Amino acid sequence: MPMQKSVLSFSVAAAALAMSGLASAQQAATPAAPAAPTLDKVLEASGLAVTGYIDTGYTHANRDLETGFSPRVFDSQNNSFVLHQVGLQVAKQPKEGFGGLVNVTMGRDAALIHSFDTTTESQFDVTQAYGQYASGPLTVIVGKFTTLVGTEVIWSPSNTQASRSILFGASPFTHTGVRATFAMNDMFSFTAGLNNGWDQVKDSNKDKTLELGATLTPIKALSLSGSYYTGKETVPLATPGAPDGTRNSLDLLGSYSLGDKLSFGLEYLKVTQENAADLINGGSMKATYSGEAAYVKYMFTPKWSAALRLEAFDDKDGLRFGLPAGTTTASKYKESTFTVGWLPADNFEVRGEFRMDKANNEVFTDTSGGNPSKSLTTYAVQVLYKF
Repeated sequence: MPMQKSVLSFSVAAAALAMSGLASAQQAATPAAPAAPTLDKVLEASGLAVTGYIDTGYTHANRDLETGFSPRVFDSQNNSFVLHQVGLQVAKQPKEGFGGLVNVTMGRDAALIHSFDTTTESQFDVTQAYGQYASGPLTVIVGKFTTLVGTEVIWSPSNTQASRSILFGASPFTHTGVRATFAMNDMFSFTAGLNNGWDQVKDSNKDKTLELGATLTPIKALSLSGSYYTGKETVPLATPGAPDGTRNSLDLLGSYSLGDKLSFGLEYLKVTQENAADLINGGSMKATYSGEAAYVKYMFTPKWSAALRLEAFDDKDGLRFGLPAGTTTASKYKESTFTVGWLPADNFEVRGEFRMDKANNEVFTDTSGGNPSKSLTTYAVQVLYKF
């Protein structure tokens, strides 16, 4: 009996091992289930491109930018952390055929770029939304789109500084209408369009604004571009009921790169407005403001960079900012901005910035309630996450 029990136990164990081996063989023979595709692969296969960013930071100013005067559109915090922008863009833009793009901006800056006939208090802005048709060298878009004017843009990661220039605020942000771009070759392209005017979803008058633009890239390192806008606009700072006047804008840009490390940029802007209020002598006049900016950026390493911006702005007739309180002369401004950038990862950037603005008049209010000053100094840290 003991012998029979041992044989029986051995037989059961052998059978169990055989079954286990057969199961293992069947599992090995069964192919593994394919991995589920990631969202970016699904979007890529569908032709959709989804990009975005978060722009947040801290700003400290030695003058009162929140309730006093500031020559900037954004970046006006006395001593505060702020969510500047959350930007999101969804686009399908094939080289041939129909497509489109939607770009929304959320955060504090969104409330400052709203077009005419939209809610100005909301921190949500449909910055761009247009349909597109492309055929060969011709691309036509219809809807709302960003301007051709300027070096700096609303989309924060595309700029080299944390703060925006004075010229950025003295230019339109967006237009609503139709725009056609014809790329003659890799070196030259021409743009023409018709829209409602500067930052207008709903036209404030029956006239339309013409836009013209051109880009020339004679060599890979050099890019030259220009834009011109003309059309009747509501006159800023005019008395109620004043007639609209023609506004002209000329903007010239140039950039040059010395390899991957060093780059330069220049900008010139001039804006004129007919039927503007003559703030000094009374009546109306053709008012003008103009400005220049220079940019330099150097990449020390793939992770560390430094950027410098120098800018001058002449508001000779008070068209942009009006006359400072208690004066009969318009102001001229100069600003210099130095920025250090650190990229610990491809999609993450930290920028530290020092900026000084100066004016020929005492326009900057003191935070302690003292006398106004001709100078303004700010320190800022910007954190960008890109996805």
